[in-house]
This record gives sequence, structure tokens and C-alpha cells, in this order.
Amino acid sequence: MSRRINILVICAALGALVSCQKQDERIPVLTIPESTVIPAGGTQMITVGADYSWNLIIDYTGETGWIETSATSGNGTQEVRLTVQPNESEDPRSATLRLTTPMHTVSSQIIQSGNVVSSMPQWLEMPALDHPEMFFGVHSMDGGKYMGKEKSGTRNWSFYYDFDSFVSWWVAYPLNKGLIGSGSRTDQWQATDPLLPADKVCDVTRTYGGGWTRGHQIPSADRLNNLPNISTFYPTNMTPQDYDFNAGIWAKLEGQVRTYSRNCDTLYVVTGADIRNSSKWSGNNTGHKAKVPTHYYKALLRKAGDNYSAVGFYFPHNSAIAGDDFKNYTISISNLEKKVGVEFFVVLPSVLGKEKVQAIKNADPKKTLENW
Repeated sequence: MSRRINILVICAALGALVSCQKQDERIPVLTIPESTVIPAGGTQMITVGADYSWNLIIDYTGETGWIETSATSGNGTQEVRLTVQPNESEDPRSATLRLTTPMHTVSSQIIQSGNVVSSMPQWLEMPALDHPEMFFGVHSMDGGKYMGKEKSGTRNWSFYYDFDSFVSWWVAYPLNKGLIGSGSRTDQWQATDPLLPADKVCDVTRTYGGGWTRGHQIPSADRLNNLPNISTFYPTNMTPQDYDFNAGIWAKLEGQVRTYSRNCDTLYVVTGADIRNSSKWSGNNTGHKAKVPTHYYKALLRKAGDNYSAVGFYFPHNSAIAGDDFKNYTISISNLEKKVGVEFFVVLPSVLGKEKVQAIKNADPKKTLENW
């Protein structure tokens, strides 16, 4: 009887020890170096850090089976090979890696960009899509995903989003009196963009923090009908912007761009934020710090009947130029392309031919504006 009691005591002690160990287990770590994957896919080593045994589970959103791991279970800290298959679709896809241990669960999301380069829309405002690691999205007039003219009617605005900087490199859209519509500014600042996971964008229902205002790329006043206007308050349309710059020279140019659009068939607009050499970040009111642009620009293509002409603007992002005349910052499209590393209006050569397009891009912008 005594021996049985001793065995029970030992077992109870061991059980208590294991239970204590589990309670003392540290939260495991799941490290994925590249959580945003280009359409071509690829292989990377991820790190699983745990005190005890673990299981690695993949929860897919939509399409399944495009991620493989060299291990699905193990003990302690381990390097695991993660392979993402090529994405042949133009739609992005996502999955969540879930690491479970006896006491904890941690997770991390993987997003693979859609293969949009081969199926680029044939719209005159389109810049080149030559950074496959970035996300290209298009909004319909109701603010959702644009599904083509047959399903969605006229496009609203498109954007080229940088996951690392939490801002779009550019926003592109057509502009004329009909597209501007009528109504008023909704001021319905949005926490998310319906085309991207919530944790990949800034929540702009409050200011950025750090003294930066929320600067639109497609202005609110360029889409006055209710739902299109709300979409201009999506975080993918926002950048951290100096208040005086935003309310001064930038606002004056935005108003003039609308005037230009009323005097032609359609004005095709690209508004961009140059962040390539920036080391400055916004505050953290939005859930993420966003890269602060060093410069802003606009590339404008005017269609009036059979006549096409184009002008660029390039501004240093600071309050010192807030009261300047925006016309002092005009630039040819060719020179703007060199400054920002973006090729503009890539569809236009199929309409006019390369030589005519190059002449338009090289034209003296100040002389061009005289005819607008």
C-alpha cells in the first residue's frame, strides 16, 4: 500500500512539474522574413522559436495548396523552409501561418501579389507596372473592387501600393466633369481598404501623428458623388503630408487640375509620392508608421478631340514652398520620368505611335499649359 502511495505521489509531482513548465512556457516566435511575396513565388527560411513541441498549420483564404513547409511539427527552435508557388492569377491571395504549442498560438499572414503585369488595363492614365512586389488595385465607383467595364461600369481610381512603406507610390484616374459628379466632401476617413487585409494598411480614422496631416492623392473634390467620395478616404489614397504644403501649393494645383479637366474631353491624372530616398516616418496613430515622401508629383495627359498633350509637376515636400506659384514647378513628362523612376502613359504609344508620344513627353510644359 505504501509503495502504491509513493508511486502516486511521484506521478502527481511529475504532473505538477510538467504543468508548471507549461505555465512557464514563453510565447513562441514565428518569424517570416518576407511576408509579402511577388507573383513568381519563391523559397525562404522561416524561424520557429518555441520552448516545447509545436505544430505549424496553414489557414488559406480562398485558394488552397500554394504554400509548402519543410516541417509541420517539431520541438524547440528550428529553421523551416517555406515555398510559395507562382501566382498565375491577376488577383492577390493570402494565407495565415498558425504556430501552436501546448499553451500558446501565434500567427502571421502571407500575401502574394497578383500577376497583373501581363494583363495590365489598357487605360490612358496607366503608368508602367514594373515592381511585382507591390500591389496594384483598382476601385469601382462604389468603392469596391473594379471587375471590368461590363460588371463595374466606369473605373474609379487605381493605386500601386508599397507594403513596406504603407503608402501608394501613385494613384491614377481619369477626370472630367461627369466623373467629378456632384455632392460634398464626406470626411468618412476609413480604417481599411476593401482590396487589402486590414493589417497591411494604416487606419486613417485619426491623423498620422507626428504632426502630419492626411494628404489625398486623388482629391476628395475629384469624386463628389457619395460612394466614390468615400473611397477617396481609403488609407491607400493617403500619405503623411505637411499641413502648410497640403493647404497651400498642393491644394491650389488640385483645384487647377479640375479646371483643366473641364476644358477638354478627359484629363488623365497620375498623382505620386516619391518615397525612394526618404528616411522619415510618420507617427503611429494609424497602427503603422508610414514613410513620409520627400517629393510629390503629378503627371497630366490631356485629350481634346484628337489632340493629346501632357505636363508634369514636381514639388519638394516642405512648408517653405506652400505659398509659391505651382507653375514654377512644371516639368516635362520625360524629365519627370527620370526624376521619379516611373514610366508614364504606357498605353499611349498604341494609340499615337512611339515618335508622337515621345514628342508629347519632351514638350515644353510651360508652353503646353498656355493652350490648356
